[in-house]
Amino acid sequence: MSGHSKWSKVKHQKATVDVVRGQAFTKASHAITIAVAAAGGVTDPAMNSRLRLAIEKARELNMPKDRIERAIAKGKGEGGDTRESVWYEGYGPGGVAFLVESATDNRLRTASAIKHIFDRFGGTLAGPGAVSFLFTKKADGEFIVRPYSGVTPDEENRQKAHKLEEELRVLPDVQRIYTNLP
Repeated sequence: MSGHSKWSKVKHQKATVDVVRGQAFTKASHAITIAVAAAGGVTDPAMNSRLRLAIEKARELNMPKDRIERAIAKGKGEGGDTRESVWYEGYGPGGVAFLVESATDNRLRTASAIKHIFDRFGGTLAGPGAVSFLFTKKADGEFIVRPYSGVTPDEENRQKAHKLEEELRVLPDVQRIYTNLP
């Protein structure tokens, strides 16, 4: 029975799980770094609610403590890698509005990747303020759709919009996505 090794099967399964976990850790690290940088270097979770939420989410993923501490240090400016929070706005198929938060060290690379995804699914990347007026920001930093701004596209455009959202979530720089789909 050549080619039927239990270790080979375990190795491939572990590799798949490690890729998914690595992507989740990267997103959590970006969120922590941005939370510290946005608060002007405040590293105390009791004083920085956004940092506290980011650390809680990282712990839910079982992220090691040393990686959390490195992300906090990056947010303070130590380590040379500086990330910034950038918002992208666009319209998808059927007039669906997308508000995309990203944490990036290279705005051009991220903008190009997001624009490419919008183009592939029949959407357009819009300028600042073109979509954000359709959403209201809550106290915890999350956005909700304003009551009058919901859209109901046909089934084909709804499927395309969901695929567009899935493709955006795969990008490592993308943190959160808001849309006005019901």
